[in-house]
Amino acid sequence: MIIGCHSIIYSKDPEKDREFIKNVLKFPYVDVGDGWLIFGLPPSEVAVHLSEKNNVQELYLLCDDIKETIAQMKKQNVRCSPIKKQQWGLLTHIRLPGGGLLKMYQPFHERPKSIRSRKITKSSSNRIASLRLR
Repeated sequence: MIIGCHSIIYSKDPEKDREFIKNVLKFPYVDVGDGWLIFGLPPSEVAVHLSEKNNVQELYLLCDDIKETIAQMKKQNVRCSPIKKQQWGLLTHIRLPGGGLLKMYQPFHERPKSIRSRKITKSSSNRIASLRLR
């Protein structure tokens, strides 16, 4: 059974970007060893779009008030691009400390209900840990 989704942000300076996600976005996290942080995400959704090629994915953060969120980011010296109105929402790009851009938008579209995660039991946690060792 699917229990979640693991997204990856590739960065030229992952330590700075991890600090940003930890201290600015304030996402909960676990340290899985040697400072390697894995962050919890708010409820998520996935859509499939037409593309000329496969293996292309994108990550967007969603917010409920883009102007207020950008104002909060600016207070923490985080640069955001000007808001662009799209057919599906209001879009900005957040400049990460490592130099990359993270997309964020306030959706106009309806949002699906999130799948409730089931609690990871000790036995499933042991099973996941044993998979890492293979």
